[in-house]
Amino acid sequence: MFTVIRSKEAVLQALASTVNRDPTASDYRFQDDPYLTPKTSSEFKLFSLSQESGRNAAKYFISTYPKYFQKDYAQPHIPCLMPETLEAQIEEVSEAALIERIQMRKVKAAVDLYDQLQQAGTPVSLDVTNQLLDLICFYGDCDPAQENVPEQRNEETDEPQTKKGRASKASDKLKANNNAERIFALLSEPNTHSYSALIRGMVKYGAYSKAFSTYTDLLNNQLKADVSTFNALITAAPEVKEKYNEKWELIDLLKQMAEQKVKPNLLTLNAVLKALRRCGTVGKSQAFPVISEMRALSIDPSLASYNHLLNILQEVMNEVSGKSFTPQDPDDGICLLLQRGLLTNNARFFSLLCMMENIDVVLKWYRDLVPSVYYPSSNVMRDLLQVLDTDNRLDLIPQIWKDLKQLGHGNRQTLVEELLTLMAREKQNQEVQETFAECALDIKKMYDTGDRGKVMMSWTAGSLSDLVSVLLAAQRRQDAWEILKLFKTHNRVPSEELLDKFLTCIKESGDVNQALELVQISAGFCLPGTPKLIQRVQQEFLLSEQQK
Repeated sequence: MFTVIRSKEAVLQALASTVNRDPTASDYRFQDDPYLTPKTSSEFKLFSLSQESGRNAAKYFISTYPKYFQKDYAQPHIPCLMPETLEAQIEEVSEAALIERIQMRKVKAAVDLYDQLQQAGTPVSLDVTNQLLDLICFYGDCDPAQENVPEQRNEETDEPQTKKGRASKASDKLKANNNAERIFALLSEPNTHSYSALIRGMVKYGAYSKAFSTYTDLLNNQLKADVSTFNALITAAPEVKEKYNEKWELIDLLKQMAEQKVKPNLLTLNAVLKALRRCGTVGKSQAFPVISEMRALSIDPSLASYNHLLNILQEVMNEVSGKSFTPQDPDDGICLLLQRGLLTNNARFFSLLCMMENIDVVLKWYRDLVPSVYYPSSNVMRDLLQVLDTDNRLDLIPQIWKDLKQLGHGNRQTLVEELLTLMAREKQNQEVQETFAECALDIKKMYDTGDRGKVMMSWTAGSLSDLVSVLLAAQRRQDAWEILKLFKTHNRVPSEELLDKFLTCIKESGDVNQALELVQISAGFCLPGTPKLIQRVQQEFLLSEQQK
């Protein structure tokens, strides 16, 4: 017999494979308390911010007081959920202690310990020194800012200390980066890794000219740069020269890569394309030759590559159409979020979808993402109504109305009036008219009470007329009559066309008394068409002497 060894998660994985996401259901986080389910885009934004704030607060306390969170209940153990070890375990002055501080990303402590080793005459291996250079050049010679730490204030001035970002002046960064240059100068025989770390640090913090000077020193020392060094220099090239041709000559470090037999990679391609965006007409002429050259080297463009090209040539849309991508470059992450999350974060995408695609495509996206992922704005819902109108799918309006209420747009007067106008414009089959009538009466409730009992919308002559027309088309004359009375209640004047349509509906039932009441309503508003309405009643109804 054979024993099958399964992982501890096998049962959960098997169960998970039997279900798919339900696009009509709320997120699993709200299953226990549906009241918290966000109904509108603003509520969803508030929920997301609150959730992120809570997560940040939890991370802050775990990172600040890790000793109180050492109990591990997870089975199996999940390292990423446990607090990081923030205190160094090796206290003596040694290379092992230096390695520990480098791994813990304690920049200042690592530099201090390195200096102590130098003063004690203890040699530090070139490999460890290079690791220290990597750390310093990456974080700018200061400890990395702890994630999600609340804003700290200066004790002397009681003013918030702003965190320096990439927009800081290069001179400030160079002052902070002196330790890297000082440690590099102490190396008797720096290797390619040493030069690469220093050059990448200079490029990251704006010392572009100095980066190229360091590259020249590398060549003078009979060394060859690695691919990461070339990628950094290519990125810095547009910052060194002014003219487009000079920028391109400096960008074209690919020739030097070939001379030094350094094979470019995907990041090289993206660095070139990113730099070409700063080269005007030269960038447009060189973009596709660069793509072709990279393909000859078996380097396929990533999403970030096409994103750079989009800023150079619009024709690239034909190139990317129909392809799918996985992140391979740090910039891919941003582009992938644009590809997947543009609908969630930007209503323009859905509006564009409504403008360019037919109703089947729009509804596919709509049903899959609303409301489980995407909360459309009232403007987007108006675009959707226009698509329904264009493709003659007005029968879906009652369903869309239910979504409007759920999304919190049931009190948007402009949107509701447009919906009523679409239902009243043309007569549909009886089944659809019945659903229209129910939808119209449900809309009336929103006018009567609004959200949480508050009146949010005011009746207009147009909305009342459309509501009456919808009910008449569904042969709901009594309901329509009650709506007609609202004209006087809300000081609105019905149109002669509406009263004429109502009289036609009354004629089908032969209700003489209601026809006379309709004439009285018209006379009460002093409508010019009242005599014509009287003439119709006299001709089309059988009146008694008293009624005449």
